[in-house]
Amino acid sequence: MKQLNYYNKIGKNSEEEIFNYFLATLKDSIYTWDYFTDFKKSMSNANKYKKELDLLNTLIGLEEDIINKKLMELIDTNPKVREAMLLLIALRPTKIKETAIIDDFSTLSSKNKASLFKSKEELTDEMKYDFINFFEESGIKEFLVNREVSNLLDYCKGVEVGMDTNGRKNRTGTSMESICEVFVKNLCEENGFEYMEQATCKKIKDKWGINVEADKIDRRFDFAIKGDKNLYLSEVNFYSGGGSKLKATAGEYKDLHDLITNQGFELIWITDGVGWNTSKTAINETFIYNDYILNLKMLADGVLNEIVK
Repeated sequence: MKQLNYYNKIGKNSEEEIFNYFLATLKDSIYTWDYFTDFKKSMSNANKYKKELDLLNTLIGLEEDIINKKLMELIDTNPKVREAMLLLIALRPTKIKETAIIDDFSTLSSKNKASLFKSKEELTDEMKYDFINFFEESGIKEFLVNREVSNLLDYCKGVEVGMDTNGRKNRTGTSMESICEVFVKNLCEENGFEYMEQATCKKIKDKWGINVEADKIDRRFDFAIKGDKNLYLSEVNFYSGGGSKLKATAGEYKDLHDLITNQGFELIWITDGVGWNTSKTAINETFIYNDYILNLKMLADGVLNEIVK
């Protein structure tokens, strides 16, 4: 840990006191209301198939003995209807590419059926048989015959909202970055500094003429701050849960610290989350070894300003 006076803002005078403050002020959540659902993305995904879903609406309430024929007529008219039908069972095209479907229970043999949903690929007679099999066994046929919904576009918008919950893990990182950017932006505006988000070595070189070597070709620093005296590279993350990964993560940031400081720059690691309580030894070792590790409370206390100024 570098000069302790940078942490005067929190009223702690030793490495032990500062580390204990770090642990005591870890947050259990950084959720904001927009974390839970990305409505804009969900509506956009559903609306891409508006035309096809409107066509499929004409199947709602049809009799069992004619609905199969009507479906195939729709597909002949607009092959993209095949793509839209995956959304009815909440399945992405990328997922069906990775999934084999059992089509023979006597042998339990399975085959990949992704070609059924590729609109540019013409259906053979065998594929048409498979598509009707999908229509019936997936439950879509009964769903439509029984009029379980009145509008498939509205239904698929709901499906998309449900599928979007899988994106929450990624939004945790985005939320952490958004929170940190508020402090980084204020710091730079108050002092006439510059900063950039998602800073690659190339972007740093192009904007400021500074050569930075990274540990991997796709390294993107969450923030790069060009102060009066130095270049500060910052990584931010949040861990709500524990696990063996955290020990490895702490070690990786020691290595990254050496790489950056050996080039004459500074690394500021901003990390938070009660997950660190499960890896206290690992984070303590890195806390002492690295020059600057902050959590969000320390950021709000003004420690970042002290470091960069």
